[in-house]
Amino acid sequence: MMRTAGRKPKTEGSATEQDATASDPGTKKADPRDSSLFVGSTEKTFQILHAFDGPHRQMPLSEIAKAANLDRSAAQRLVYTLEVLGYLRRVQGTRNYALTPKLLQFSYNYLRANELIEKAYPYLLDISRSVGETANLQELDGAEIVFVARFPGKHLVNIEFMVGSRLPAYYTASGTAILSRLSEEEREDILARTDLRPLTPFTVCDPDRLRARVREAGEKGYALLTNETVMGDISVGAAITDEHGRAVAGISISVPATRWTPERVEEELVRHVQVAAASISVHKFGGYPR
Repeated sequence: MMRTAGRKPKTEGSATEQDATASDPGTKKADPRDSSLFVGSTEKTFQILHAFDGPHRQMPLSEIAKAANLDRSAAQRLVYTLEVLGYLRRVQGTRNYALTPKLLQFSYNYLRANELIEKAYPYLLDISRSVGETANLQELDGAEIVFVARFPGKHLVNIEFMVGSRLPAYYTASGTAILSRLSEEEREDILARTDLRPLTPFTVCDPDRLRARVREAGEKGYALLTNETVMGDISVGAAITDEHGRAVAGISISVPATRWTPERVEEELVRHVQVAAASISVHKFGGYPR
């Protein structure tokens, strides 16, 4: 059960003990949710919204409560509040609820404020026009990569992927390239949080093979994956880095296996993602350490 209101305030002595515990590397890290600053009702609100992360675009209250892992009474109050605020709507003629376009305001604000996306746009557009294939910009969020920009080519591949789509970082070309520019500790943490279930018959799920693939991407400066997330897809990606050589995002090109082979992708497309990644790194951060 989540602890929020009603907690006894911490004394100075307990705070000192916490500081001592935090400084001891051998002790378990405290759960931030145990802090008196953490608002459990806010977390539950987002649990309601995240209930729609699954395949169902609209659901009745009972299914929302189940997906959000909340009791019906709490779910009912939160759903009602979100409906009044305009973030959920009742589907006409049914007992179902669905998300509303008002939620897109948060996405718009993020995209508008993201300087990296602004700097990457010209390079993505150039790839889309010159190569004729789909160019993507992805950022790492937890153990997943998120599509934050996408420029379709003449032959659009994987129409189910759009801005906001997520995939396991270890299963993608751009994610693998990003991981290759992180510390081993960070990579291991992300691997431990990755759901190692295959997305296709060709998805590599073995941790040792995934680690080896990341190391190879670090040596080559790019990653190339085939049929890992969607059948018939070949993707090549490179990392965008900051002035310290740390990955901040990844750029990738996706092509169909019906018109391309991995060998041809290496010959013709690798240089495009590498040049774009290096140019964005220089443009935004003033350097691209190798």
